[in-house]
Amino acid sequence: MGLLPILLLLLIIIPPLAASLNPDGLALLSLKSATDPVDPSPFSDWSDSDPDPCRWTGVSCSNVSGDPNNPRVVSVSIAARNLRGYIPSELGSLSYLRRLNLHGNNLYGPIPDQLFNDTSLHALFLYSNNLSGSLPPSLCSLPRLQNLDLSNNSLSGELPSDLSRCDGLQRLVLSTNRFSGEIPAGIWPALSSLVQLDLSMNRFTGHIPAKIGELKSLSGTLNLSNNFLSGPIPASLGNLPVTVSLDLRSNNLSGEIPQTGSFSNQGPTAFLDNPLLCGFPLQKTCENASLAAARDSPQETASTGIGRHHSSSRKGPSQGLIVLISVADAAAVALIGLVIVYVYWKRKDGGGGGCSCTGKAKLGGRSGGRRLKRGWGFLCPCGERAGSNYESEDGGGEKGGGRGEVGEGDGDGGGGDLVAVDKGGFEFELDELLRASAYVLGKSGLGIVYKVVLGSGVPVAVRRIGEGGGDQRYREFVGEVQAIGRVKHPNVVRLRAYYWASDEKLLISDFIPNGSLSSLLRGKSGQPSSSLSWSTRLKIAKGTARGLAYIHECSPRKFVHGDIKPSNILLDNDFHPHISDFGLNRLVTITGNDQPEASSGGGLMGGALPYFRPAQSDRSNTYRAPEARGPGGRPAQKWDVYSFGVVLLELLTGKSLELSPTTSTSIEVPDIVKWVRKGFDEEVPISEMVDPVLLQEVHTKKEVLAAFHIALACTESDPEIRPRMKTVAENLERIGS
Repeated sequence: MGLLPILLLLLIIIPPLAASLNPDGLALLSLKSATDPVDPSPFSDWSDSDPDPCRWTGVSCSNVSGDPNNPRVVSVSIAARNLRGYIPSELGSLSYLRRLNLHGNNLYGPIPDQLFNDTSLHALFLYSNNLSGSLPPSLCSLPRLQNLDLSNNSLSGELPSDLSRCDGLQRLVLSTNRFSGEIPAGIWPALSSLVQLDLSMNRFTGHIPAKIGELKSLSGTLNLSNNFLSGPIPASLGNLPVTVSLDLRSNNLSGEIPQTGSFSNQGPTAFLDNPLLCGFPLQKTCENASLAAARDSPQETASTGIGRHHSSSRKGPSQGLIVLISVADAAAVALIGLVIVYVYWKRKDGGGGGCSCTGKAKLGGRSGGRRLKRGWGFLCPCGERAGSNYESEDGGGEKGGGRGEVGEGDGDGGGGDLVAVDKGGFEFELDELLRASAYVLGKSGLGIVYKVVLGSGVPVAVRRIGEGGGDQRYREFVGEVQAIGRVKHPNVVRLRAYYWASDEKLLISDFIPNGSLSSLLRGKSGQPSSSLSWSTRLKIAKGTARGLAYIHECSPRKFVHGDIKPSNILLDNDFHPHISDFGLNRLVTITGNDQPEASSGGGLMGGALPYFRPAQSDRSNTYRAPEARGPGGRPAQKWDVYSFGVVLLELLTGKSLELSPTTSTSIEVPDIVKWVRKGFDEEVPISEMVDPVLLQEVHTKKEVLAAFHIALACTESDPEIRPRMKTVAENLERIGS
């Protein structure tokens, strides 16, 4: 056969093959042609012999055109596949395209202006490439554009004032580019839906526009760091929602940091590397230069009516010195008063009328039995401890015996004393505790927890926390217990009493009857519970946030919990949450919980309540903030914020991270934070991330979405960006109210 017949045959065969692929598929083949071959290729199944591209890797279709026989491309996602090439203009013919995700490749060249002919485009993710040029002028011709992330490219030029036409934009991320010029002032009031704004790591100059303070929808981070911005920080930024975390680092900003509105929630990291900034929360006070200059100025002296000669020959004390002397006098008087009050109470205690100290302590303040002489306390020094050093009434020292001060011959065998921490609690005696029935509630590396039902029928929770500690650690233990006992909040488990002896340490607290959130999340047989309505989940989230905010802000030492997770959130019969194990790690450290596994010897409770040390699970590490997972480091409140965010994500998704290996299922995710963030970045429908149970409550969609945003703010990798727990609680209270 000659060459001509072969060519004619090819011409007859090829057109039908090309014509078999619909227009969307032909447009997508331009992307395959515009990039260099890679191995493995994401385009291996992109074939022009297919009728449509709906089965191709990275392509999603939907029947949006009204023709069920003609599905159209609605999503293209070829991300992080090391593609090298350019973005073809033919992609602009995908008229039903809603989402284009080409991030994490090596694409270069400008963003084609034709791309913005795709009027259905909702999300455009082109970050982490090497794109250049300016923002296309037709960018805001997209009426439905909500998410635009062009960060980590080489884009340049000024921000166009036409950005004000992108009034539906929710996320604008242009960080790590080469944009320059001043940030336009007039575009921000029109962007009423903007949730996230990131212009960091560019070359912007000039002042921060005051109009940015009108972005009332912001809920995450306003990031203007690492630019060349100058001038004062506009006070209007204080009008931003309290959930917003500012990041203004590494600029040339100057003046005093405003102290209004949302500024009160910012940490010092937000303002670092601005040498001319001063004021709280920086450790750099603002000197009043104008007053200093006025004080040294001859003209100012003359204006007061005092002659310069008189001023130089006879200088009286300055106004500041007079104020300083007055303050010092007042402080001295107050100190003398405190000393007098202290001496009075010390003498009163010495007379025996100050404290009622017993060996058999009753919770509630009543007493009986033997009285201790002098103890370790400050204002009420007796009754704190038995079986240790204390002073006798005649002033001599005395060493407590091995059996302690419960009373000789009482037969407790423990050598210690039951001490009430909460004087307003129910009453019971040590002997009653020993006679009561006990049931194991849980075991961990921090000891066993028992449910103990008293003779009155009132249940309490008793935790054994160690056998060691020694006399030298007692004062430290008591100080911690008393501080913990002063934390009284409806959403924090109340500590009622403690017992300390040489071979036994117990903590007695309220019993919360409905188990933990961990058990409720996974339900029976390890599967997520279907009984949790949205209102119940929201109640649990709000109560936990309130309790944790109280621990952080209102407790005597502004504590850190350090171990927030569902198993430490207990629920009563009305599903009100109670945070447990507060301060427990510190107490266990003091007591030296080094008991051997399944030891049954010694101790107040004897062999009936043996110690255990079960294997620790690594799953609890999932709740720890990234900065808390390494060795060392002092616990911080922002650790708790992160942990709470993970718990909130579990409430929203219905996925429990504390499932045992025998009950875990394929729907569980190893890192719920990364999983949810990826879903939001890729605009996965909320219905694919939320617990299916909540899909039945259609009216809750906006509330669930708001809670997701709060959880994502709590789980930011940078602790300074995370909100304070007080802010989290306030924002949760607004949901559903």
